Amino acid sequence: MATAPAISTRSLPSFEGLRPSTIRVSLVGLPLRPAGLTQRPVRGLVVRAATSIAPKYTSLKPLADRVLVKIKTVEEKTVGGILLPSTAQTKPQGGEVVAVGEGKTFGKNKVDISVKTGTLVVYSKYAGTEVEFNGSNHLLLKEDDIVGILETDDIKDLKPLNERVLIKIAEAEEKTAGGLLLTEATKEKPSIGTVIAVGPGSLDGEGNRKPLSVSPGNTVLYSKYAGNDFKGSDGSEYIALRASDVIAVLS
Repeated sequence: MATAPAISTRSLPSFEGLRPSTIRVSLVGLPLRPAGLTQRPVRGLVVRAATSIAPKYTSLKPLADRVLVKIKTVEEKTVGGILLPSTAQTKPQGGEVVAVGEGKTFGKNKVDISVKTGTLVVYSKYAGTEVEFNGSNHLLLKEDDIVGILETDDIKDLKPLNERVLIKIAEAEEKTAGGLLLTEATKEKPSIGTVIAVGPGSLDGEGNRKPLSVSPGNTVLYSKYAGNDFKGSDGSEYIALRASDVIAVLS
């Protein structure tokens, strides 16, 4: 009987729900060496979670509109002090700006980066390139991938950047139209909410800001699969998305 090969995930990125382990794939009943072909050894595939910068490099300067963010450490305990396993730890979407590029040029105008070093920011979930630098994990991303500035520990106080909008999501309906109670699993996530804060607007071809068409206090309808979801300290749910993902104002 053929021996099942081992596929190691020890070097894969540590995403939520992924633990270093060994997966065995059974190949019983499958031909291991087709006729006329010779079996050759295959080197193991190694995938790194982050690009490691050698210690001899002591400075990293982002170019153009890129920003270097030191990633916030993953929480290992709940508020009540319960230790979380790696599968239950939420991958952070925030960190501290430690270096910025020189800005971006629009026509004859040059626009500086709108965040400064030392600023705490929230960024898009899958943005940027992760690098290990000076013993810590950092993210090198474009300014446009930064959702907003976090001035407190509560997401409701997020200050959106550019054309981003922060929305407090409306609560899901507890009952159907016929009066049947809905379970958490059957409640449909609403795509309606109240605008809490808006950014200064996107930049046009000359580097001038274009005001957004929505304002704080507006009740809006937005695209179902857009943006980044967050939960506030009071349990309320929020979403930060681009103004272009808001499709209607309700009144």
